Amino acid sequence: MKKIEVNDFLFDGSGKFSISDTKTKIKDFYQDKEDYETSLADLNKQMDELQSMMYAHNRFGLLVIFQAMDAAGKDGTLKAVFSGVNPQGLNVHSFKRPNDTELEHDFLWRTTLQLPQRGSITVFNRSYYEEVLVVKVHPEIVTQNQRLPVELTDDMDKLWKHRYEDITNFETYLHRNGIRVVKFFLNVSKEEQAERLIERIQDPTKNWKFDEQDVKERGFWNDYQQAYEDLINATSTQKSPWYIIPADDKKNMRLIVAKVIVNELKRLDMSYPEATAERHEHLKKLIGIIESL
Repeated sequence: MKKIEVNDFLFDGSGKFSISDTKTKIKDFYQDKEDYETSLADLNKQMDELQSMMYAHNRFGLLVIFQAMDAAGKDGTLKAVFSGVNPQGLNVHSFKRPNDTELEHDFLWRTTLQLPQRGSITVFNRSYYEEVLVVKVHPEIVTQNQRLPVELTDDMDKLWKHRYEDITNFETYLHRNGIRVVKFFLNVSKEEQAERLIERIQDPTKNWKFDEQDVKERGFWNDYQQAYEDLINATSTQKSPWYIIPADDKKNMRLIVAKVIVNELKRLDMSYPEATAERHEHLKKLIGIIESL
């Protein structure tokens, strides 16, 4: 595998992010299928070893967020990237349309319930960012479904600004409590999305994944692109940056995502707990007891 410079895909709020200037496809980091599989397996192994250390260290948690347009490859990426990671330290949550109970709470409530414990990785397939994506593209969701006081919905621009601020403050709070946040936007082109949606219709094994609502939402493509640009500019920080991942090639995308997560885990100041001298002596005695039984 060719060397992946993860900073090439990082946006931490420095400067101005423009979605139209970002690539959806780049040169492959793998030479062929075998090279891809070998490289991904090596990253999977590193991730598992680092997560095991994080579990034993029990000081940090890692929240990994995936956001993307429909058919960008979130599900397949999750399956490929986290394959081999000990399930004892891994949780995955997919967030659908809020139910009645969730709508009775603030917009961060349902995701807060699923935050990672110390020593574990939690993956959000979609997240609280839907509240400034689909809800922003369809603002009637706020006025008709979210039961906010009228004075809070009189100025929608102000509402979005406050939500960006709330999300940024929330992620700062998580960082201050040992929970690191890694955010991925899987950036697929409109042309590639069309091919994948059609494939879902034509392939009997993928029909179950096809939702007619995906076609309707495709009609709001430009609105979603603007919403992504706005939220990335508003919520990118040095502590919780966004990684903008070209998604037209799934293999490339998975390698980049896996490399980013491995790098983020390596950045954590963690180690396996060291036993005291007294503990070592006690363990030696236990070996003798075991051998004598």
